[in-house]
Amino acid sequence: MQNLWNNFLTFLGSLKQKESSAIGIDIGSSFIKIVQLKKKGGKAILETYGELALGPYADLEPGQVTSISSEKLSEALLDIMKEANITSKNAAISIPFASSMVTLIDLPNISETDLASVIPLEARKYIPVPASEVTLDWWVIPKEDEYETETEKGESKKKEPQKISVLVAAIHKDAINKYQDIVKRVGLEKVFFEIETFSTIRSTFGRDMKLVMVLDFGASGTKLSIVENGVVKGSHSVGRGSQDVTVALSTALGVTISQAEEMKRIYGLLGKPDDSGIKETIELSTDYIFSEVNRVLLNYEKKYNKTIGKIILTGGGVLMKGFKERAAERLQSDVIYGDPFAKVEAPAFLSELLEEAGPEFAVAIGLALRKLRDS
Repeated sequence: MQNLWNNFLTFLGSLKQKESSAIGIDIGSSFIKIVQLKKKGGKAILETYGELALGPYADLEPGQVTSISSEKLSEALLDIMKEANITSKNAAISIPFASSMVTLIDLPNISETDLASVIPLEARKYIPVPASEVTLDWWVIPKEDEYETETEKGESKKKEPQKISVLVAAIHKDAINKYQDIVKRVGLEKVFFEIETFSTIRSTFGRDMKLVMVLDFGASGTKLSIVENGVVKGSHSVGRGSQDVTVALSTALGVTISQAEEMKRIYGLLGKPDDSGIKETIELSTDYIFSEVNRVLLNYEKKYNKTIGKIILTGGGVLMKGFKERAAERLQSDVIYGDPFAKVEAPAFLSELLEEAGPEFAVAIGLALRKLRDS
């Protein structure tokens, strides 16, 4: 009888494990986005999601870029967790692009032990701050020629490359300390942190995508990541975001920030029929970003003799009316919206809404997917 009871408890435990939930938390400069997923039958099921503007927590208008304390961020996070009916404490949190650095380093083919001592020294050449101020992590990237070859006797033999590529990630310790403080205040459990670039790739990258650029148009800036076979091969930032569009409209048209934000939301790059000023002002801001994107694209393609055939749009700014069409025109590329909700199962009646909101939730979904996988 005891054995039967133990077996029953084991069965219940396995059910609980299969239906475990995880949350992904993306703390941006103007919004917090949160997603809760459940693992069931090997699939990720969407349980709930939500977003909250951080402006009011800094006595600013919703949508404005903020810089607030961990105490205020904790307050906002608790509010959105309550509002979105978040029930799990099993969390993953994104580290902002601005608080991190990702680079690819070519090194001689040395052992893992030697790498541990060589990489911190090599990383100093690429990291613009003292090594004591960051934490480092790295991954060896398989080379295309690191595959089996045939010997004279017809036997297969692994061909060892002379050099290896190592993806190095550095995160400011101040950022980690700040988010650890938020975790403690909110009472989250088993939390891990991940650079937002990796989360975005996980949720938007498809198996049919070989070489693409991810363009994340956020409130405070634009992040560009060149991704080949799921691996970050280059990352760049452009110091202009959707907030800069709002400020430009406010200055050019002599309206308040909140009025400019409303114009941007209603008209975007399509403009107002009887007022060309809105469209022209926004084009000046976005075309600067597109010129920087083109520069990065051309430099990469020239250096590696490869063509980047697709650009994936993420971030709340890309939802501005006409942005996708203008990007395709200026970049002369196949431009698509990131669709992270396609990686999860959700009620059919939400499909259209989730597809539209997708680019905003790429980071949060990517975090929750990894947390589910590792749980």
